Amino acid sequence: MALLARRVTAAPSARSNTTRPAFARAAPRRSVVVRAEAGSVNDDTFKSVVLESSIPVLVDFWAPWCGPCRIIAPIVDEIAGEFKDKVKCVKINTDESPNVASEYGIRSIPTIMVFKNGKKCDTIIGAVPKSTIIQTVEKYM
Repeated sequence: MALLARRVTAAPSARSNTTRPAFARAAPRRSVVVRAEAGSVNDDTFKSVVLESSIPVLVDFWAPWCGPCRIIAPIVDEIAGEFKDKVKCVKINTDESPNVASEYGIRSIPTIMVFKNGKKCDTIIGAVPKSTIIQTVEKYM
């Protein structure tokens, strides 16, 4: 394993990276900028933030241990940024706020619900493409 580490960190040789096996090439460095656009709610703030909102609200029910939830989280943040003044986007951790989750019958996560005028209008279960979420939200704008 030490030999592999030296190969990856060694100065570039005359050979091209394309001749090396994929596992021996160093991964390109990328900077990741994460913006949490969607707000957060819990059992105590759900009523005031979601049910009493004057604009439609997209609620993402998630848990930190859920892989598909982590996939869909940045999509919800993007939607929150794109529809900033038209739709409020919030996330609720079902482990920390089990009362709201059980009140709305959340059995699978991620689950996205759209609320308008204090009433649940639509539900999406599972990790779905961004376009599906946008189509659902646009019906209630």
